Amino acid sequence: MQSLNERKNNDEITSGEHISFWIDSTESIVFETLKQDISTDVLVIGGGIAGLTTAYCLLQSGKKVTLIEDGFIGSGESGRTTAHLANALDDRYYEIEKLFGKEKSRLAAESHTAAIQWIENTVIKEHIDCNFKRVNGYLFLHPSDKFESLEKELEATHNAGINTQLLDHIPNLPSVGGKCILFPQQGQFHILHYLKGLAESIVRQRGKIYTQTHATEISEKGCRANGYKIAANQIVVATNTPVNDLVTIHTRQFPYRTYVIAGKVLKTQLTPALWWDTGDQNSTWNSQPYHYVRLEDFDDEYYLLLSGGEDHKTGQADKENIAEEDRHKILERWTREKFPMLEEILYRWSGQVMEPLDSMAFIGRNPGDQNVFIITGDSGNGMTHGTLGGIIISDLINNKENTWAHLYKPNRTTLKIAGEYIKEAASMAAQYIDWVKKGGINSIQELKKDEGAVINLHMKKVAVYRDENEELYAYSAVCPHLGCILQWNADERSFDCPCHGSRFTKYGRVINGPATSDLTPLDFQEE
Repeated sequence: MQSLNERKNNDEITSGEHISFWIDSTESIVFETLKQDISTDVLVIGGGIAGLTTAYCLLQSGKKVTLIEDGFIGSGESGRTTAHLANALDDRYYEIEKLFGKEKSRLAAESHTAAIQWIENTVIKEHIDCNFKRVNGYLFLHPSDKFESLEKELEATHNAGINTQLLDHIPNLPSVGGKCILFPQQGQFHILHYLKGLAESIVRQRGKIYTQTHATEISEKGCRANGYKIAANQIVVATNTPVNDLVTIHTRQFPYRTYVIAGKVLKTQLTPALWWDTGDQNSTWNSQPYHYVRLEDFDDEYYLLLSGGEDHKTGQADKENIAEEDRHKILERWTREKFPMLEEILYRWSGQVMEPLDSMAFIGRNPGDQNVFIITGDSGNGMTHGTLGGIIISDLINNKENTWAHLYKPNRTTLKIAGEYIKEAASMAAQYIDWVKKGGINSIQELKKDEGAVINLHMKKVAVYRDENEELYAYSAVCPHLGCILQWNADERSFDCPCHGSRFTKYGRVINGPATSDLTPLDFQEE
């Protein structure tokens, strides 16, 4: 087993430079690497909560299942979450009711409630030691929002069948005045310990898991991985954002970076719960980013308080003139104002979420395909959306009726969001102007140790990185997905695509789709 120091720069551990608490407190979940051609009933691509839940459900139904993961289990966005389990969706129920009507809003609430229960049942059934617990959740107003929002949400959640209550104070937050909505029977767990338990159960049921196994050439007949052929009757792409097609779903959802800090609080000062504010109503971003907070056991004396927020579209932090590397400081300031008992900050990291245009994830058959299924559009509810994905996809493959499948089907059309679509699509298209913009720096000589940038060099856009030993690395700065120009992320030391969210390490290796190939290295010598 590798030590943390040995693992820190290992791209197969996590999709960012910062190490999350979950990764730091869990041994790497590693299986054998694919080294031969194989065949299977169902191939699942992606070793996060969506992929593992899908594999588990299909095995329970009697299918022969193989799961492959590019890195290690949980090394993608599942290992960079804050692991809230909630039927309090990050898009308000009154907005969902407006878009879909009361019946579908009720189905959304029912499905997320069922996902939490499914996780709890599985934890008990498989004896998974992941610190699962039920907790209350509290939704309170962002300073930019009005009390009318809470009133509307209370009514809409009642319409959706959730037993919410309006409280005249916010439990454990005396520094924040005002009322809040109580969402009872939410949940939380240690996500990587949970995934470890699921993976072990899959293997016990004779499912196959391959890690460090990179999928390419995905089709309705299977894929190639590490140069070998995997033949399958059905393929499930559970990779946060689909890596099996170039365009279709990528015009219906948009990538956001979200930031997390984790610090110590005495157990005598707080009671475990989930807290969320209603989001910045004046935000630059259509998603109106919000803050989210929870506790996790740390030791006998302390909880770890995990606080997240300060979201922005991937690769577009400069639109607010707030650099990625400054977001954790702003988040810490907000957290200390609301939770003054917070002591030392031990962890900082960021993650990537896919925001669908109409609040619902995309779960089902990939548009245009009969045997390829996708799970994406997790928004801020990745743990429950990923779980729902596994349940729904298993039912679809087994030709079993599922009352939620229609709500989440990827080829749905929701005309009421046309205005939001135009704004998001325009934001995405505007990034192509980077082809004619100046680079981030004027010359290579400006680049310091452990810094990267995108520069104009000999009529090319070049992504450059100088390591601690002064060695220089250069790659094409053109995203291999659809040709957008990458941006340097100084916080996670990565090159990020501002169009569709593909991300690459400082050494050019792809760590987030939809791109499936690494950056093209350039033969470059410093002048």
